[in-house]
Amino acid sequence: MTARILGAGVMGMAIATELAARGHQVELVDPEPAPGPHACSWWAGGMLAPHCEAESTEKAVERHGLSAIDWWDRHTGAVSRNGTLVLTLARDRGELARFGRRSRGHSTVDAEAIAKLEPDLAGRFTSGLFYPDEAHLAPRAALMALRERLVAQGATFHTWAPDGAAAVVIDARGLAARDALPDLRGVRGEMLVLRCPDLSLSRPVRLLHPRIPLYIVPRGDGVFMLGATMIESDRRGVVTARSLLEMLSAAYALHPAFGEAEVLETGADARPAFPDNLPRLRRRGATLYANGLYRHGFLLSPAVARMAADHLESDTIPEFMDEVS
Repeated sequence: MTARILGAGVMGMAIATELAARGHQVELVDPEPAPGPHACSWWAGGMLAPHCEAESTEKAVERHGLSAIDWWDRHTGAVSRNGTLVLTLARDRGELARFGRRSRGHSTVDAEAIAKLEPDLAGRFTSGLFYPDEAHLAPRAALMALRERLVAQGATFHTWAPDGAAAVVIDARGLAARDALPDLRGVRGEMLVLRCPDLSLSRPVRLLHPRIPLYIVPRGDGVFMLGATMIESDRRGVVTARSLLEMLSAAYALHPAFGEAEVLETGADARPAFPDNLPRLRRRGATLYANGLYRHGFLLSPAVARMAADHLESDTIPEFMDEVS
């Protein structure tokens, strides 16, 4: 089978990787020649945190997200399996208890345990939650690794559709597919990258707050990615002043060393989402639509890719498929 995949973001390349691994020929069509800032997956945090995400999402996210860690490790080798640490300021301790009740796969840690996990946070927090089975990756490196692997397997990349028909077309264009998927909406996310050589963290840290929850993901060499916002908007472009102020203030609350950090990069994009924030597969004739990863691009794309490949190979109706015509 030859599959033509429209869109070479995290969804498109995950599906291409799954199909290529099963011996199928794939060609990817994207307006840009390589992964880059045009795709919302370029701005992702890269947290593979199914247990933490289950605190505020459907159980399907946790169930399918658990297998994503091995999938990304197998296909990119770029996964760090150091778990996730969830903390809160003393005044917001109720948020920590609520988070713990709504999630599983964690242990409660005290000040001594926190200091062992993250020595640079010693003495700053008295309690937290540790999720040892979670992981993280660097999204940009992972996307490039998938592309290189696909090229080595014979996949082709094009900036426009090549001549000739394909056996099946897979539309994974994200928000650009609203011309065919009118119930798709944009959810804006904003991020910044800081260099703070005076601070070292080994794993993603989530700082809970009733209004401004923050996650900080280490990228190595004193570089950190910060994210927090989920805004009902399809506006792309630069980070707003308010979001920048709130994220920097929360980072400073985690550790004052962030007050002296160098701002390397800011960015924002709109993630595609359906009304229930779960992904969808929709088959219309020879076209299979794969979309709606919301904020779970790296966490759920492997599961959606497997479901898409299973459907194309054997006409199965997977969990996330809601339309066949």
